Amino acid sequence: MVNTSARLLQLLSLLSTRQSWTCADLAAQLEITERTVRRDIARLRELGYGIESEMGPWGGYHLGPGTSIPPLILDEEEALAVAVGLRTAAFSGVSGSDQAALSALLKLRQVLPARIADRLGELDAAFTHTARPDDSQISPALLLDLATACRRGERTQVTYRDGAGTTSTRRVDPHRLIYTGRRWYLLAYDLTRQDWRTFRTDRIIDATATGQATALPDPPDPAQMVSTGIALRPYPVRVTIRLAVPADEARRLVPPTVGVHHPDGDDATIIDIGGPDADGLARYLLSLGRPLQILDPEEVRQAFLTRTQQLLNDNQ
Repeated sequence: MVNTSARLLQLLSLLSTRQSWTCADLAAQLEITERTVRRDIARLRELGYGIESEMGPWGGYHLGPGTSIPPLILDEEEALAVAVGLRTAAFSGVSGSDQAALSALLKLRQVLPARIADRLGELDAAFTHTARPDDSQISPALLLDLATACRRGERTQVTYRDGAGTTSTRRVDPHRLIYTGRRWYLLAYDLTRQDWRTFRTDRIIDATATGQATALPDPPDPAQMVSTGIALRPYPVRVTIRLAVPADEARRLVPPTVGVHHPDGDDATIIDIGGPDADGLARYLLSLGRPLQILDPEEVRQAFLTRTQQLLNDNQ
């Protein structure tokens, strides 16, 4: 006789394979009494499984929607299919589900039998993701390794190639993975530079966990730090403006990948924007089509006034 926990799993597996089971059929399959079947059905219902009863001489039990999300019983092919689907969602960012998909995939991978994990690895090696012309690719296995390090709080050694093509080895304490809708970034504390850094994951060549626990001093806001890095660091000129609109509307006008937003009360937003030069920033600000105040610097303010005067002259 199997123990109660194993029997409950067997019962749940049987219920998921057929539209309906009579109590007698279940008892025969499990080699237990019908009374035990009814008692086990009650236990499964307590765990959140929506097992419904059908009345009458030909009635029985079938799975229905539960009151919560209980554990699922998947066979090998189903587990592999779910893993592939989650991997696709994580890498495509479908409907903003990338973070949840990556988290679910990480949990699933931790409990997959080795033979299924090996098959998933074979699929990763066989499939090729067609990136945008200016994008590099990241290995799914590497991204999951980084996610695991973040989840476990494990210090990691990464080999990183920066924008200039220089390769270096860093010891980092991973904190979060952030997806911007275009690519993944790792937020980590860089032990060499003794400061927080963001790393483009497609520039990480390899990552090796050290087995040491991370020590994270006052972690910054992950999304804010990535937005700051994308919007400001690559550009030689920066401008600070004030838009008389709430922060939500300001983010629609100026996406977080273009500017860093700071609410200024309920009805205004301060935005920092980077650009190649003062004239380029002036042209971008004019394209917003909204009244704005340029707080700094003076060169962008003058370029904006010059561009505005040119438009007035052209329309006279």
